[in-house]
Amino acid sequence: MQAKKCIRDMPVRYVKGVGPAKAALFEKLGVSTVYDLLYHLPRRYEDRTRVVTPSQVEPGKPQAVRGKVLKRSGFKARTGTGIFEITVGDGKGKVYAVWYNQPFLSKVLSVGQDIVLYGVVEPSGRPQMTHPHFEIEDGSRPEESLEIGRIVPFYPLTEKVSQRELRRAVNSAVKCYASQGKDPIPTRIRARRHLVDLKFAVENIHFPRSFENLSRAHRRFVFEEFFILQVIMARRRKNRKKGGVSHTGGDSVLNDLVNLFPFELTPGQRKCIFEVERDMAAPKPMYRLLQGDVGSGKTVVAMFAVLLSCRNGHQGVVMAPTEILARQHYVSMSKVFMPLGVNVRLLVGSMDPGDREKIRQEASNGEADVIIGTHSLIQQSVEFKDLAIAVIDEQHKFGVEQRKKLIRKGKLPDTLVMTATPIPRSLVLTLFGDMDISVMKDKPMGRQEVLTYWTSGDKREEVYSLIRDEVGNGRQAFIVCPRIKAGPEDSPGPEASLGGVERRAKDPLTLSAENMYSYLKKDIFPEFNIAMLHGRTPVSERESIMKGFVEGRIDILVATTMIEVGVDVPNVSVMLVEHAQMYGLSQLHQLRGRIGRGKHVSYCVLVSGDDSESSRQRMEAITSMEDGFSIAEKDLDIRGPGEFLGTRQSGLPELRFGDLVRDFAVMEDARKDAFEIVAEDPELLDPRNAAVRERVKDFRECDRVVSL
Repeated sequence: MQAKKCIRDMPVRYVKGVGPAKAALFEKLGVSTVYDLLYHLPRRYEDRTRVVTPSQVEPGKPQAVRGKVLKRSGFKARTGTGIFEITVGDGKGKVYAVWYNQPFLSKVLSVGQDIVLYGVVEPSGRPQMTHPHFEIEDGSRPEESLEIGRIVPFYPLTEKVSQRELRRAVNSAVKCYASQGKDPIPTRIRARRHLVDLKFAVENIHFPRSFENLSRAHRRFVFEEFFILQVIMARRRKNRKKGGVSHTGGDSVLNDLVNLFPFELTPGQRKCIFEVERDMAAPKPMYRLLQGDVGSGKTVVAMFAVLLSCRNGHQGVVMAPTEILARQHYVSMSKVFMPLGVNVRLLVGSMDPGDREKIRQEASNGEADVIIGTHSLIQQSVEFKDLAIAVIDEQHKFGVEQRKKLIRKGKLPDTLVMTATPIPRSLVLTLFGDMDISVMKDKPMGRQEVLTYWTSGDKREEVYSLIRDEVGNGRQAFIVCPRIKAGPEDSPGPEASLGGVERRAKDPLTLSAENMYSYLKKDIFPEFNIAMLHGRTPVSERESIMKGFVEGRIDILVATTMIEVGVDVPNVSVMLVEHAQMYGLSQLHQLRGRIGRGKHVSYCVLVSGDDSESSRQRMEAITSMEDGFSIAEKDLDIRGPGEFLGTRQSGLPELRFGDLVRDFAVMEDARKDAFEIVAEDPELLDPRNAAVRERVKDFRECDRVVSL
């Protein structure tokens, strides 16, 4: 909401019912000004519109009861607890209201008062409410009550601020200032989308006259939030800097690549390569997201982009989140690029200091054409002579600032960010609305079917039998555990009851990779060669283990989710995922993507000891779905956007009103209108867009939208 300057800057202490002392408490809620208070929206509502008489009460239901105080009494129970009770009647029936340890009520409630109670009448015994809300009717109009006889808002609170106090403060602010705001949604858009105006929205989001009004007000706030967010995205896209490198010779580069590969490119790969080539030929930086399902062949597209830049006399860089993935890229790209005379180098933290310094010098003087690495690439000491293409793999594994640092190593370089976690369209338009998007859904020829099963822990012996058969036939297996070690909270013990819900102790054997490794090696598969890999494995051991596994000298690899990306061993035909309920759907799909890469049918077995509804939903989805994009949509629906990508890493703006799953249709409408306005008025200089311009400024000042 765009309000007048005085409202935006007016301290909340000047609102009636706040004052200096309460203002300090409101600060903890993020409420510093009147403007903030108007935007501190309720988290839920309670329908207290129906008011009955004592003779009409329905036991077991929350309801408002109007009557007269007929009697009052106060006494102490044998335990010392103070009890205050009133009898409320209407001449035909009575209701009793009881409060414990609230002696001040004896000074507030008196015989003869007209009163409205709100609470639940106990379903047995006499009609009694315990600790009901109440309002004394002293001649004021009932509709002015903020507690009873209406739809009552409930707000996020902080210590020493009650709902009653906050409602009164908000009500004062709404009455005084709701009509003074400038609407950031232009009139023509409000009319097109049938949105209520700002004054109506503010009044009815806080104190709705009906649930229909509440729905209309909420929809308007959701639209406003998405609209401003998409205006920012549209302006970024419109204002992209010109002056980047214009690359030529794409056809020749593609022919050279195709001739080196022992396989045909898929239609999806060719389509994405064409889109990348078109972007890189333009006289402005490419800014493209390449997303594809597990095993769709995104690396080939990255190779094309990097090789095209090198052929034009520039440098390229590829940043991966783990050393395993970085080394995998280094091996695969070296095999392709070396015959073409392209100098490929690897830069990772575990390298010898002397070797790291040598690579840094080669990057700085231009001797190295392509540098592949991890976070080491963004260190201040790493410089490039002429960086023209930056490829960021598994982009969601990096923080926003880390991605920016890499891009700033060049002068307006082309940027290709890749992810093997398919991103639902709603998140794409929210997080990457200023980028061009390439999508790869088809898989390379030869990818085998992966049969996925969900079972409980008591079927583990059958799973071991499957692993024994597969390994006995010359193939290999992954066993994935969620933790390196079991913590004290995972120790076995009797089940504890908490609020009637049993909390089962986790199995420290199958939870921990270290425990599982020892158990399998000694008791289950002594005849096979078993190794263990996790994030704390020393780098030298890690390389030796991966080499042994790739070469087939290791039969079974017990690991954590560090194998989620970058591990390509075609001979692995079976994967056991322990405690699968601890993972999101998309992560399970990523893990499953490590198998099915060879010529044999593969098996993914998920062991889950959790029978909760959300766990059951995930297990049923992953066993019935293979398409990563459909899985991602389901995962977003179950877990929400923050958990899906990781809010801190993704740069996901904090949506206060909208929900990317529920309100996707509203977001698409807002996006269309936002891009239309920016196309007509990129700098928002039209007087009709002045409020939009100010609202965009607010978003930026709040740091709620983070770009790549």
